[in-house]
Amino acid sequence: MPKQKEIKTNAMRILESLKIPFTQYTYECEEFVDALKIADQLGQPYEKVYKTLVTKGAHDYFVFVIPIARELDLKAAARSVGEKSVEMIHVKDIQSVTGYIRGGCTAVGMKKQYVTRIDVSAQKLPAMIVSGGRIGSQIELAPADLLAAARAEYADLVQQH
Repeated sequence: MPKQKEIKTNAMRILESLKIPFTQYTYECEEFVDALKIADQLGQPYEKVYKTLVTKGAHDYFVFVIPIARELDLKAAARSVGEKSVEMIHVKDIQSVTGYIRGGCTAVGMKKQYVTRIDVSAQKLPAMIVSGGRIGSQIELAPADLLAAARAEYADLVQQH
């Protein structure tokens, strides 16, 4: 039986072109599932797996990468990008804004380079896991490498418990 060809996403091609090492994980999935279920499927701790959220401010879109078990603090997110407020974009707009579909959205390789912030909690990790750029694919890499590839900055983004 022929080996299934590895499907490289735009995000993976960009990481390779930047010579950034990453590990790809694949999982069986036909449609969007909650990130907590993906972490469970991959046997990964929730603290290591991050989700990518896209918001809209007054005039532009902003990307936030936060731990999967946490909620984005919209006020803190807005402050981190110099906006009065930001709101989540509608699911139906994800693909037209980012080029990715819901569940496969990642901060690297979107249609445009949006201002991106990664939650400060990632700084403490030796490695983090984010979407690989399509459903069924996750990538693990050093937080500093994601920061560089996404041209991001760290910020305090999650609601406090």
